[in-house]
Amino acid sequence: VTDVLEDVGRHNALDKLLGRLALDKRLGMPGFVLMSSRASYELVRKCARMNVPVLATISAPTALAIRIAEQAGLQLWGLCRGPRAVRYVPAGPAQT
Repeated sequence: VTDVLEDVGRHNALDKLLGRLALDKRLGMPGFVLMSSRASYELVRKCARMNVPVLATISAPTALAIRIAEQAGLQLWGLCRGPRAVRYVPAGPAQT
């Protein structure tokens, strides 16, 4: 974990993180974003536009979020609650 940012709204929290990564010239670098919210299509789209390679959330993603992640080549994980997580994109049997 390199950065932890909080906000009441999930969109604002992601915007803060992406802004910090952009200012530090760390967008597109290996890593992932982990959020304590659901993966809405808006969050997936923001991550894809900012070259975030992996988005992981504690809830299941929406169907539209999965489609956008597939189109963008973004790896999408959901239900990330220890000790398991479900990989939605790329689709496959990977469950941890």
